[in-house]
Amino acid sequence: MSEKIKCKKNNITNNSQKASVDFLGEEEIKKTRKFHESFPQFTKTPLVDLKGLSKHLGLGGVYVKDESYRFGLNAFKVLGGSFSMGKYLAKKLGKDISELSYEKLTSKEIRKELGDITFITATDGNHGRGVAWTASQLNQKSIVYMPKGSSLTRLENIRGEGANASITDLNYDDAVRLAAKEAKENGWVMVQDTAWEGYEEIPTWIMQGYGTMASEALEQLRNLKIEKPTHIFVQAGVGSLAGAVQGYFASVFKDECPTTVIVEANEADCLYRSAVAGDGNLRAVTGDMPTIMAGLACGEANTIGWEVLKSYSSMFVSCPDWVSANGMRMLGNPIKEDKRVISGESGAVTAGLLNAIMTRDDMKEIREKLKLDKNSRVLLFSTEGDTDPDKYRKIVWNGEYSK
Repeated sequence: MSEKIKCKKNNITNNSQKASVDFLGEEEIKKTRKFHESFPQFTKTPLVDLKGLSKHLGLGGVYVKDESYRFGLNAFKVLGGSFSMGKYLAKKLGKDISELSYEKLTSKEIRKELGDITFITATDGNHGRGVAWTASQLNQKSIVYMPKGSSLTRLENIRGEGANASITDLNYDDAVRLAAKEAKENGWVMVQDTAWEGYEEIPTWIMQGYGTMASEALEQLRNLKIEKPTHIFVQAGVGSLAGAVQGYFASVFKDECPTTVIVEANEADCLYRSAVAGDGNLRAVTGDMPTIMAGLACGEANTIGWEVLKSYSSMFVSCPDWVSANGMRMLGNPIKEDKRVISGESGAVTAGLLNAIMTRDDMKEIREKLKLDKNSRVLLFSTEGDTDPDKYRKIVWNGEYSK
């Protein structure tokens, strides 16, 4: 696989074809935030203002939403899993999610009314841990399948939340198919952010769950007297997170939406390949997808997320592993006055890409196309901390994947 960063400007969808983002609008996400804020473990994750880095790169501002603090789980994924599970239970109870706080959902009365439920999912780690944690809070069961090559540390973290978890000999997308098959055969509830025809309701709820993070970030920027970011860089695996962030900001700002760059691992760049094809249809990546960005190692995109991304995103970028590794080292060893951000392999790729675009001669054309300059205020999402501490140290301390 090439060690070069590949970029494709989006020219797929015209204005008359744009997907609706009403389901990610401010009124819907207010409900999402209210649900998350009812959890006793809830705290708003920090937005880190990297003034030193922005000055070094010649930008007006760089702001990193640090999701390593989310619910004590070291990653953002629990936002989607918990909200979708809450929405599922609300529907089962014949109620609106706004009527069901954490306290009510975990009450003995509700547990008795719901009976025994088993939630099942496939994951590289963070999503599965969020599903397992939420199931445990609800006094329900969870089953988690992981693709081959998954981190043993992440496996044990999931088991530590009470799940029946195992690493399969399948790639991510085939592990999803296995989970779907077993859910259907056993009457279990599948909680997956990959959407396909016939399985769209829960993935939609998961995307809404991620809206909490996007809404918090905008609120925090405004507390810094910044009405909106000029640019957003957001990573994509299946595209649920990217679609949620893109959809929320497109809903809020409409025709004045920030310039949004969608960033993938080059071993699993199904959205980039779809953008290159230019016909509006999705392309898939098959095989093992051996990237350090385990959370982005997904070869088949969420169909709902893709409709949003192809409608509103500005550029799709395919990144080799060294980009992520550089981002991890930058955030973990900041310019003197900046706050340190511990960012894992899937969390730091956007920071690494931004640095490459602003400092490399061979990326000058991309810099100019995106209009990144001293007036730009760039929002990044560090979606995970050191969820695999051994790997984190090998990269940040020992210099693995340097270029």
